[in-house]
Amino acid sequence: MPAAQVLPAIPEGIAPHRILRFASHCVSGCANRVGDDCGLIQRIQTLPSSDAAATVPRCHLRPRCKWWNQAGVDACHRCPAVATLNSPDDELAVLVADPSTTVEQLEHWIAAAE
Repeated sequence: MPAAQVLPAIPEGIAPHRILRFASHCVSGCANRVGDDCGLIQRIQTLPSSDAAATVPRCHLRPRCKWWNQAGVDACHRCPAVATLNSPDDELAVLVADPSTTVEQLEHWIAAAE
């Protein structure tokens, strides 16, 4: 459903990203693109997953989802954790969202934090 149809129904004072999931198609010029893959899901998969045993919910985006096609069910478990607005105080979230961050840098950060 186009966001323009839903946004007017959100009560004033509630940030749309807090209650809605936004999705779009991948573009060739995306900063997260690594060849034909999405570097963002690669970085997100570096983080520990808490929902590995949970069932995967139905999703109308899955047939066209870049993450699903690249990482399968693991991507579905990670999808709800993705935020479009990261607090600058959350260093790990900022690192994951930064296209220049490598998986190795994330692994090093996680190891140092343990």
